[in-house]
Amino acid sequence: MGARIHPTAIVDPGAILADGVAVGPHTVIGAGVRIGARTEVGAQVVIQGRTTIGEDNVIFPFASLGGVPQDLKFKGEDSALTIGNRNQIREFCTLHLGTAADAMETRVGDDNLLMNFTHVAHDCVLGNRNVIANGVQLGGHVRVGDWAVIGALSGIHQMARVGESAMVGAGSMVSLDVAPFCNATGDRARLRGLNSVGLRRRGFGAATNAAIKNAYRVVFLSSLKLSEAIARIRDTARPVPEVERFLKFLEESKRGICR
Repeated sequence: MGARIHPTAIVDPGAILADGVAVGPHTVIGAGVRIGARTEVGAQVVIQGRTTIGEDNVIFPFASLGGVPQDLKFKGEDSALTIGNRNQIREFCTLHLGTAADAMETRVGDDNLLMNFTHVAHDCVLGNRNVIANGVQLGGHVRVGDWAVIGALSGIHQMARVGESAMVGAGSMVSLDVAPFCNATGDRARLRGLNSVGLRRRGFGAATNAAIKNAYRVVFLSSLKLSEAIARIRDTARPVPEVERFLKFLEESKRGICR
């Protein structure tokens, strides 16, 4: 069936558009762009650079994808932006290319909702099923796991991480890593407890929820050092994949953990 391209859109002959792609009026698509089947690109969108977009995405008007990073170290390297499947990228979102300072790629997974005016800077990596609310600004090299929710008008400092099923409250300024399954809010963001709503939405069983709660108490509510707390959980609790991912996140922190 081919792609459906509005007559006012400008699509470079070098772009590759799969069957069922729809391109709205006055949109501009550059030579290095690849767009997967059934993705809908709205009016007045700009997609440029070495940008690859998967299937069944919806890109709303005025979004800008694959732009040059806002990083003075960027020297025109042939970096990329890769977007998975079934994402919704709302109005005025900006997603930039990666840089040579990292993996040369900015990456967005599947089933994410990026609300309007979200900025995803160079070399960010977003997992799956995240909700990034209006006006959220992700600095360079930010990592967001799966199932996270970041509230409107929040800022995530470059290099910081937001773990899986974490909740960042609206208007927060996050300068340290937010641990998986936790809730952080404020300027600068502080830990407020477990993200009980997120845990309920994930549908974990009672045993898994109990293990996560126990790990949280040992790490954040005891007087143990972080390394001691991690060792105690591994020595005394039965193995649970979610808890192991929680501990691994803590062990890999470079900026420090939000408390």
